[in-house]
Amino acid sequence: MAIGDFVSMSEPFSAKEAWARALGQLQLQVNRINYDTWLRDSQGISCENDVFVVSVPNTFIAEYLTKRFHSLIKKTIAIILGKDLEVQFVVQQPTLAREKSLQHDGGVSTRMKTYRFNPKYTFARFVVGDCNRLAYAAATEVSQQPSLVYNPLIIHGDTGRGKTHLLHAIGHMAIESGLNVVYSSADQFITEFVLAVKQNDVDHFRSKFAPVNMFLFDDFQLLDNKKQTQQLFFHTFNELYHNNCQIVIAADCAPKEMSLVSNRLRSRLQCGLVTQIQPLDFGTRLAILQAKSTEKRLPIIEETLQFIAQKIQDNVYQLEGALTYLDAYTKLTGLSLTPQIVTKLLTTNKNNDDCKLIVQTVAEYFDCSLEQLLGRKRDRETSLARQIAAYLLREKGNYSFTEISNILGNRNHATILHGYKKIANDLGVNSKLKRQISQIKRQIDNSY
Repeated sequence: MAIGDFVSMSEPFSAKEAWARALGQLQLQVNRINYDTWLRDSQGISCENDVFVVSVPNTFIAEYLTKRFHSLIKKTIAIILGKDLEVQFVVQQPTLAREKSLQHDGGVSTRMKTYRFNPKYTFARFVVGDCNRLAYAAATEVSQQPSLVYNPLIIHGDTGRGKTHLLHAIGHMAIESGLNVVYSSADQFITEFVLAVKQNDVDHFRSKFAPVNMFLFDDFQLLDNKKQTQQLFFHTFNELYHNNCQIVIAADCAPKEMSLVSNRLRSRLQCGLVTQIQPLDFGTRLAILQAKSTEKRLPIIEETLQFIAQKIQDNVYQLEGALTYLDAYTKLTGLSLTPQIVTKLLTTNKNNDDCKLIVQTVAEYFDCSLEQLLGRKRDRETSLARQIAAYLLREKGNYSFTEISNILGNRNHATILHGYKKIANDLGVNSKLKRQISQIKRQIDNSY
């Protein structure tokens, strides 16, 4: 008899008990450092409507578990409970989560948690250039004069340009000024709202924002197709705004480009200052590399940094990833870096790593195996995943269509070209597709 068959016939457990058993299994499947860092302080808090909810201490852990261990955890929970469930991670302070779990399996924390902002994301460590000067200036102004200058402040731009860095920098300044600050990602807001609806506790969820002086909201574009969540956010926004709370929102695109955001919410967002972080120019990329290499004490000469800045133009994550890769090479080989070696290394790294990372990330996002993505399966979901993989291999990896055809299972060149063009054309009119690709890009960039 299989383990899953045995467990499914046992008595049902509470979410807390089920997660305790899952942790026992996970402890055997991941190394001790990973378990202690990412799993030890988590707790099962509810299991309803085919969704198993796990509380974790902070957003970084929630994002890491979602990105790295979601599939493993989902399979483990399925074995424990004898059925497939979606797994979601919500942020709660451990003590509050434990108090709540003693009352029932579920619920949300009784107050907004104090967010621990990334110590590296400060104004002093933000590299200012022509591409981000206005956003930086506006962010420093609202941190010094909250609710008096630009309210709300909207900062938008593609992944890896420093939006989250500025949000955290504002948060640091606000806390130093003694303000009550709430930081929330769209994912966290949606998850906690859904949980509150299931618990019939929406009024309590809304009340947690009442005493706030500074409200920082990241990845707003993820609300683009969430009508109920938008409605709640609209009312929350109004209450905070009328109570002179400073609101700062970061998004991948401008409010006017979010076609599925309600007109009244879009108009609210546009009543303040909307500022864009442009693509990183050469001077800013070079300054970032200089700052990072100094911070990490990397023995890389100026000429090499200039070469990297010319070679990599996408975002900060890739610049940092390139530095880390080149630093590891020098330490492991004892060789110095020259522009010729850098060219060879970055090209080799791209060929060996980038295509695997892109394809693997797309497969994980659509919850399908590499075999399915590269194979002959033609259902709608797999076909879409394959077309998005082709699009990203072209746009992010700069692979030729012939190379992409080979990477994606030796497919017909015309089929790959058709898939690429379809995604490129649909991006301008399909906000859901745009959001999906934005999320996948973010996962790829965070993996460098």
